[in-house]
Amino acid sequence: MPRGREHDPGARRGLERLVGIHPVREALRARRRRLHRLLVHKGTARRLGEVLERARALDVPVEELSREDFEAVAPPGVRAQGVLLEAGPLPLASLAELAAFGEPGSRCLVATDGVEDPQNLGAVARAAEAAGATGLLVPERRAAPPSPAAVRASAGALELLPVSIVVNLPRSLGELKERSFWVYGADADEGEDLFQAPDRLFEGDLVLVFGAEGRGLRPGVKAVLDGRLRIPLEGRVASLNVAAAAAVVLFEWRRRRGPSDRS
Repeated sequence: MPRGREHDPGARRGLERLVGIHPVREALRARRRRLHRLLVHKGTARRLGEVLERARALDVPVEELSREDFEAVAPPGVRAQGVLLEAGPLPLASLAELAAFGEPGSRCLVATDGVEDPQNLGAVARAAEAAGATGLLVPERRAAPPSPAAVRASAGALELLPVSIVVNLPRSLGELKERSFWVYGADADEGEDLFQAPDRLFEGDLVLVFGAEGRGLRPGVKAVLDGRLRIPLEGRVASLNVAAAAAVVLFEWRRRRGPSDRS
């Protein structure tokens, strides 16, 4: 048996491996997952004080491994920062549950359309959570799921942001419209200038939809939009990537709404 195999979280069916200080810390803070055990590299234990303290307070077993054993179980090619949390999958919300999070009239959901790169999904989730969005809507097909890679790219934001995976995005957007949400899509070429758009577009419960770089929003998604928002570009590049566009639009929404009252 290879050295370290007895510690291999991948051998335990149904569990995911979260690595990195921020993702692990947020998973322990959120307590949304089933927390199985925490593996740490002995050489980094001193700088993991908060993580170790929280894990022990939650009665999560902690195992300290040698460098060789830790590297044997950590995902290859990933900067694990000496910490790995073995946990159950991230729980998902139904569309109705997602629509109910937050204060009525000030909710903001983010939807992705065709975003297949987990790094991009994680970056969008990070911007959404930081701006105060209340949930994330992800299609079931042709889209990156909220995987450990996406959690890592989000710096743990996906541990805090409610997520719903839907079979049919246009239909789900239509259902949200029936629940009094306004649905706007980010469009690189058409729509209201984001910074010149009237304040009324940012009022009420909103869904902001972001498409994949290059392809943009699919026709079926465009058909259900209440409007489109365009980020004016002054330089020579043709567009922003989806994560950068999401950050710009979300923080303009936050600016128009005023500061959040959340702690």
